Amino acid sequence: MTDVSAASTRQAINFQEKLGKLQGFWQPRVVAEMNDYQFKLVRIEGDFIWHDHPETDETFIVLEGQLRIDFRDGAVHIGPGEMFVVPKGVEHKPFAEKEVRMMLIEPRGTLNTGHEGGERTAENDLWI
Repeated sequence: MTDVSAASTRQAINFQEKLGKLQGFWQPRVVAEMNDYQFKLVRIEGDFIWHDHPETDETFIVLEGQLRIDFRDGAVHIGPGEMFVVPKGVEHKPFAEKEVRMMLIEPRGTLNTGHEGGERTAENDLWI
């Protein structure tokens, strides 16, 4: 599904405006699509769950805050204006001591918890 209203009006997508509409944490919302990839904005805080995405890489772009992505053998720290790509099949766990606002880029239909499921699994393909 594409956001026909944005495409037909040819308006830029304002990240701050869209982030302001997000009600809670760990609930990614789609703001655009390109081919089969979705651009999702999300607010996070605290610890997530260990998971992987066996079929796809996952891109994290931090807009505000400090993100740590834990791996079984270490961690990477990502600040505002930085990005990191987690390779497909690599188990990881995002963490934010304080609120982080970021963009995720991943194929349409990718669940935020991979195949782990549970209470942190967000409804997929919701636009904001």
